[in-house]
Amino acid sequence: MNALITGVSGQIGGYLVRELLARGYCVYGLMRGQDNPKIPLMKVGYPNLKIVSGDLLDYKSLVNAIEEAKPDCIFNLAAISFVPISWKQPELVFMVNALGPMKLLDAVLALGRKNTLFYQASSSEIFGRIPPPQSEESLMLPESPYAASKMAAHHICRIYRASFNLPIFCGISFNTESIDRPPIFVTRKITQAAAKISRGLQKDLVLGNLEARRDWQWAGDAVRAMVDLLEKAPPDDYVIATGVSHSVREFAEEAFKCVGLDYRDFVRTSREYLRPVDVHALEGDPSKIRNLLGWKHKISFEQLVRMMVEHDLSLLDS
Repeated sequence: MNALITGVSGQIGGYLVRELLARGYCVYGLMRGQDNPKIPLMKVGYPNLKIVSGDLLDYKSLVNAIEEAKPDCIFNLAAISFVPISWKQPELVFMVNALGPMKLLDAVLALGRKNTLFYQASSSEIFGRIPPPQSEESLMLPESPYAASKMAAHHICRIYRASFNLPIFCGISFNTESIDRPPIFVTRKITQAAAKISRGLQKDLVLGNLEARRDWQWAGDAVRAMVDLLEKAPPDDYVIATGVSHSVREFAEEAFKCVGLDYRDFVRTSREYLRPVDVHALEGDPSKIRNLLGWKHKISFEQLVRMMVEHDLSLLDS
């Protein structure tokens, strides 16, 4: 089986590469530009990964990449996923996140590869302020340009699945975290701060809305669900989540507990970090995938936070 991954250099991409290689796939990763500084790092980190050149907004390059990889399955992970950026560059975010998947599907159709399994990484942000728990049947009420772009991509995939009988899977993944999460995201910002404060390298931590609740899951668990879906389930929409939410305050409390500190002594808030419109609570209902595949998470919220804090401590001590 040949697999092609877009967004392969992102947090989830690395976990997906390892999961697919472990299952015996031949894995191709789509990356932009021959001078991309991430390419040599990916080659060192994943020597069995085959790099193909392409850009999600360049239709011809996508055709060439698919012709080269001849994928049995495509995982579209590529996206501009940092919500605050979408308020500053909404047009770019919409082009990459919504038009990109459509160009990719058009390339699949043009090459007559209608049996190629296609996984679209949808986001829980599409639900916005719809009360939790959110399921595949929940209404979508996006509250940011990022969320609107992901909802558009989700509907494009649904339409192509119905109109062209394409085997498209939309995995509505709730917040996915790991030691590879970039520090611009609140979870890694918290774990890095807890580690640095415990070592006397940072005085405090400034956050925005401490009461925002998210359904946080380990990237390795989410990736396992993604591949299981393509191998064992019919094409459809699937929520990938733990079914339990925690607040940003609880995440901070747990992270500082890992280093023997009370978060209340170091965490303060600022309006600077508040979003124009904030989504208060996202909590997924994973009943569909659990009932169909018997899938469930292996890593708990507490284990995930500890894993990230201990990793950040190890980086400071190395």
